[in-house]
Amino acid sequence: MLSAQDMQEAAAHGRAVKAVYVYEAPVRLWHWVNALAISVLALTGWFIASPLPSQPGEASANFLMGYVRFTHFAAGYVLLAGFLGRIYWAFVGNHHARQLFVLPLLNAGWWKEVLFELRWYLFLERDPKKYVGHNPLAQLAMFGLFLTTLLFMIVTGFALYGEGAQAGSWSHALFTSWVIPLFGQSQDVHTWHHVGLWVMLFFVMLHVYAALREDIMSRQSLVSTMLSGWRMFKDDKP
Repeated sequence: MLSAQDMQEAAAHGRAVKAVYVYEAPVRLWHWVNALAISVLALTGWFIASPLPSQPGEASANFLMGYVRFTHFAAGYVLLAGFLGRIYWAFVGNHHARQLFVLPLLNAGWWKEVLFELRWYLFLERDPKKYVGHNPLAQLAMFGLFLTTLLFMIVTGFALYGEGAQAGSWSHALFTSWVIPLFGQSQDVHTWHHVGLWVMLFFVMLHVYAALREDIMSRQSLVSTMLSGWRMFKDDKP
C-alpha cells in the first residue's frame, strides 16, 4: 500500500501515484550481482561436493577441479563484498533499502497483512493489495529464508576457506577458529554448508515464482522494478 512518505515523494516530483521510485541503483546492482554470485556458487559447490569421477590423461595435466574451487572462492568473495555493501546502503539509502533488515514484528497490523498475503498466494483471496516495497509476506521470507541463509553460508563458507588458508589468515582468525569448534568438526560444517545450498535454492525458486506471479496477477510491476527502480501500478480491472 502507498505510504504517506511515498505519496509525498511522488507529489514532490509532480507525479500521479501510478509509479513510485523504490529501489535505488546500488540496491538493484547488488540484487543482480548477488544473483549471479549465488548461481556460480551453487553450480561450483555442486561439483565440489560431487566431483567428476575421472579425467583423461595425466593428473599433472588436469586442474579442472582446481579451477572449479578457485571460481567458487572468487564468487564467495563477491558475495561477501556485496553483502557488506548492502549493509552500508541500508544506512544511507532510502527507507526501502532497510526493509530487508528490519521487521516490524510487534506491529499487529503487519502480521494481519502477512496472513492476507499468505491467503492471496494460496488463491484464497481474489483481490490483491498493492505495496510500494516488499509486501509483508515477502519481507518475512526475505529475512527468514534469504538473509539468514545468506549470512549462514558466508560464515560457514569462509570458515571452510580459512581451514585451507590455515592459521594466520584473516578468514581463519575471523571464522574458522570458532565456527568449526562450534559445529564439532570440519565435516559437520561441510554438511551444513551443503544443506544451506538447498535452502537457498528453495528460496530462489519461490522468489522467482512469486515475482512472476505478482507481475501477472497483482497489476503492479516486480521484475521490471528491479531493473528500473520504479514500481508501476496498473489500473484496476473494470
